[in-house]
Amino acid sequence: MSQDIIQEVTFFLHSVLMGIVITFFYDWFLILRKLIKHNNFWISAEDFLFWVACGLGVFYMLYRENNGILRWFTVIGAMIGMACYKWLISNRFIHIMSTCIYKIVWVILKIVQIVVKPIKWILLKLKKLTVSLKKKIKKCQNFLKNRLTVCIKMLKMVLCKH
Repeated sequence: MSQDIIQEVTFFLHSVLMGIVITFFYDWFLILRKLIKHNNFWISAEDFLFWVACGLGVFYMLYRENNGILRWFTVIGAMIGMACYKWLISNRFIHIMSTCIYKIVWVILKIVQIVVKPIKWILLKLKKLTVSLKKKIKKCQNFLKNRLTVCIKMLKMVLCKH
């Protein structure tokens, strides 16, 4: 086989691989959207940034391997790669990864709840203690205020007599 044909076939296979890689990375955005609900603004912003990055990646591949020349078989190769990945792997990959991440986060949250539970109990007890101490201090203040008021009245009465 001629070196030119080998180079063209390699370039075509790289474009197929580029389509698979692009779809693989987009699946991570879909997993993120499945785990965390997004509104339309954030979905649009993510898509815009993703496709800008993909465009830069594709142009880099074209520049590096084909001197920046766009050929239709490159686009077809990327479409074939995207379609094959989407039909064969994508749905299962998204389901498995989102389920695994969800379960990992669930386990981490359960561990955090177990660790935080005694801390919450201690803080609740401290809150009750401070409320109780505030009430006792308030009673002491009132008692002292009343005693001082009585003492002042007595002192005024004694001083006024003399």
